[in-house]
Amino acid sequence: MGQFDRTLEYIDQLQHAGTAAAVCEKLLGITSDFGLTALMAGTVPQPGTPTGQQKEHVLLCDWPVEWLERYVARNYVDHDPVVSHMKQLQAPFQWREAAQGVRIDKSSGEVMGDAGAFKLRDGLAFPLITLDGQIVMVSLGGEAVQLSAAEFGLVSLVSTYAVGRAMQLHTMATKTIDHIELTPRERECLQWAAVGKSEWEISQILGISEHTSEKHLLNAKSKLGAVNRVQAVAEAIRRGYIS
Repeated sequence: MGQFDRTLEYIDQLQHAGTAAAVCEKLLGITSDFGLTALMAGTVPQPGTPTGQQKEHVLLCDWPVEWLERYVARNYVDHDPVVSHMKQLQAPFQWREAAQGVRIDKSSGEVMGDAGAFKLRDGLAFPLITLDGQIVMVSLGGEAVQLSAAEFGLVSLVSTYAVGRAMQLHTMATKTIDHIELTPRERECLQWAAVGKSEWEISQILGISEHTSEKHLLNAKSKLGAVNRVQAVAEAIRRGYIS
């Protein structure tokens, strides 16, 4: 089975989950094979938000309870290098990249050290836009994360789809999804992006310029309300534009 077929199989499993909790459970059942055993998704509170209000920003959580309590009580959100990295980088990344990309001071070092004490030594994180336009920070973690480049792409796409699906079930159960019209070329570009092709590779396949393929992908991303290519592909799959 090819990597993309495997991805679609996972997505089909997630699509048949009827509640947000069921989606998260199925997602962790998939990601646990790669060492990602815990999930947190939420909006980032403004600096200085009282700890009593910070939990209101949590949308989805399958995180060690004691770790969540400590994270909130010690206001770790203001010092977490993973959160800082997500604010600067729209694409999915591994936690270790955040630790390498910022200056680790005493506070940020304490966050990462305490996370490791709760068997959260590495993970995968990415931002996601909700249907009402809020940016949600998504983070999956575990003690022994093992991801090849291909597996990183698979897990990023499946996780993006799952969290979007779970939040949709949780907050939009009584609302319909607005119809979005993608052009045939935008669909083609997204289809090839879904299997990992770059803008240049897509241009060669479709016989168009690299600038044109990039423009089609940007248009599709904008129409789908996505912050990055992975979310655009996930949303296109959810709406049936990619199968």
